[in-house]
Amino acid sequence: MLKIRLQRVGRRNDPSFRVVVTDSHRSTKTGSFLEVLGSYSPIHHIASLKKERILHWISKGAQTSGTLHNLLIKEGVREGKKVNVLPRHTPIIKEQTTGNPQPAIKAEDSTPKIEAASEEEVAPVPDEQPAPEPIAEQKPAE
Repeated sequence: MLKIRLQRVGRRNDPSFRVVVTDSHRSTKTGSFLEVLGSYSPIHHIASLKKERILHWISKGAQTSGTLHNLLIKEGVREGKKVNVLPRHTPIIKEQTTGNPQPAIKAEDSTPKIEAASEEEVAPVPDEQPAPEPIAEQKPAE
């Protein structure tokens, strides 16, 4: 499968990236790619992209990485919503199987109740058992 992604080419503490088309099984650090589609400098906020070639590779079935997808939307190459690249982990709330349905909760009150429910679900940690005392050595009787 083909992937359009960023390949870092900048110096230490001065990042800059190439936009490349590569096989998804190859690492970005191998340096092997099919075509350079542009460049991006996050420090200076400069992106130079070959719009026609990017759309050509997407029409051929190439997938974009999450960060590049957001960059393409920002630059107007692609339409759609941005993808949350670093999602937050939310606690899993178990559904209650009681017969009485709960009334709808206001949006303002939902956050404290979720936190309270997650605190109740946490099982208490059992106390550690005390370590056995060492047995003192006895001298043999004479």
